[in-house]
Amino acid sequence: MLRLGDLKIYVCRMKKLNFYSGPAILPEEVLQKAQEAIHDFMGTGLSVLEISHRSKEFVKVMEEARELVKELLQLDHNREVIFMHGGALSQFHVVPMNLLNEKETASYFDTGTWAHGAQEEAKLFGTVHIACSSKDKNYTYIPRQYTIAPNSKYLHITSNNTIYGTQLSTQYISDLKSLTNPLVCDMSSDIFSRQLNFNQFDLIYAGAQKNMGPAGTTLVVVNKEIFGSVSRSIPRMLDYRQHIAKESMLNTPSVFSVYVSYLTLQWIKKCGLDTLEEQNNRKAATLYGAIDSSQIFKGTVERDSRSKMNVCFVVNPDLAETQRAKLEDGFIQFCKNQNIIGIQGHRSVGGFRASIYNAMPESGVDKLIAVMREFERKA
Repeated sequence: MLRLGDLKIYVCRMKKLNFYSGPAILPEEVLQKAQEAIHDFMGTGLSVLEISHRSKEFVKVMEEARELVKELLQLDHNREVIFMHGGALSQFHVVPMNLLNEKETASYFDTGTWAHGAQEEAKLFGTVHIACSSKDKNYTYIPRQYTIAPNSKYLHITSNNTIYGTQLSTQYISDLKSLTNPLVCDMSSDIFSRQLNFNQFDLIYAGAQKNMGPAGTTLVVVNKEIFGSVSRSIPRMLDYRQHIAKESMLNTPSVFSVYVSYLTLQWIKKCGLDTLEEQNNRKAATLYGAIDSSQIFKGTVERDSRSKMNVCFVVNPDLAETQRAKLEDGFIQFCKNQNIIGIQGHRSVGGFRASIYNAMPESGVDKLIAVMREFERKA
């Protein structure tokens, strides 16, 4: 375990600061090891891009990656870890297919684009009850009040919303688990960013391309006790039980993505989840502080709903429209000139978004703030 003062995270070798929301920044040492494996994977004389997934070297990687997830999340013996295909979006239908009968009801939080997409997919398999929604204010807050449907088979939440920059707090999630419903969580953009009681979830899924690795594989953590209640036939590739039985080798997995995720999990263990959480808290507090004190920039999310992974902000809406447009274009170009990329907001909402995942160093956030202040001084 590293001490806080010993934690070193390196800026990208091209000296560019990558604030993209995903695929996103990876630790420099992970990139270096992955590059080496492209030429020679674990001394086999073969590239990781051409190694057999049945080779003893890769089977060991898969086994150790799954064990690292269990260790980092402190999972109990009822939780299984699997790597699947299709990204988190594929889990929008795999979850209800495995857990929800046609005449049954599941409850969903509608807190963003991906949360909304998950509920729409679930409607293909059963009845969906909207427990709460923040759509009325363009998903800029986490609802404080919610109503779970009686006899709901499960409650589905999205812990962090990348597009709008909102996040469920640790206490908020703990309060949800006091309910009797199984808890399902899309944790794609904040898994491994903070300490939680991960055993309070009955199913977690996460696309790898935020905090865990490159695009191409999806992590699923599932409580084995929630299976067996659906009456439909499930195709093998969509059946969690089949993937568990075959230890994530039901078919050829995304070898390179799993390997880089394995390297990232090793890096997370070396850093310590507690250390990463402390750093993430500081990065978010510093950046939001700079936004709140600015005359040009303004945050878009209610303060108690702000994400610590995806910081969304805009040019001050009180300014004239033509002035805002000029400042927005000018700031994006100013950032590019300073080797800061990925700062533009999602195409559906505009503005700006700084994704500050685990691998983004505090010095990177400091540089972004310095650039913001310099732009404001010159504007």
